[in-house]
Amino acid sequence: MAFADSPRLAPKSGQAKQLVVFLHGLGADSRDLIDIGTMWQSWLPDAAFVAPHAPDPYDGAPVGRQWFPLTFRDPAEFWRGVNYAAPRLEAFLDAELAHHGLPASKLAIVGFSQGTMMALHVGLRRATAPAAIVGYSGVVVLEDGKGVESLQTVIRSKPPILLVHGDQDDVVPPEMFFSTKEALAAARVPCQWHLSRGVSHGIDEDALRHGGLFLAHAFGLS
Repeated sequence: MAFADSPRLAPKSGQAKQLVVFLHGLGADSRDLIDIGTMWQSWLPDAAFVAPHAPDPYDGAPVGRQWFPLTFRDPAEFWRGVNYAAPRLEAFLDAELAHHGLPASKLAIVGFSQGTMMALHVGLRRATAPAAIVGYSGVVVLEDGKGVESLQTVIRSKPPILLVHGDQDDVVPPEMFFSTKEALAAARVPCQWHLSRGVSHGIDEDALRHGGLFLAHAFGLS
């Protein structure tokens, strides 16, 4: 399984009291995000960081991975995709928590793009709510053919969420960011948000600061 060789970053303090899991985007791999952990260690000294490789290879890049295939031609592929990838991600999260001897409440999930789709889909359905979810440049996936109100009937937990998006994103348009906010509001999920000015499909320094401080607050460190 591709998860086996996922890069990890040990807690700065030497003892893991929280777990932060990074989920990369389509066509990238775990090395795309793991370095964020080094930037956040000053705020999260007791956090262990891990960035699993998505389980499937991506045909569009020689070393790229994907959580599920996307053609952007079939609206239903998002819903099929997150449900296809969710069981393996769930198993990984549970295994990592067990490895560190941590309860499920000490988990935070951070996604980018397709990784945000997975973070929101899985995080909102865990039996025990994660401490937090941070979603960069992504979207919540609704059941195909259903509106924002449908989310309320399927979620099992309501962790605090931070959504961050570039106002110049030409891959996941800002309109999808606003629709995600609306869906979470309809489901009464606590959500903060930040729109990054002049940023396309990426994460700028300000967005990283927002994410790190949000997690520190969620873990009760600030």
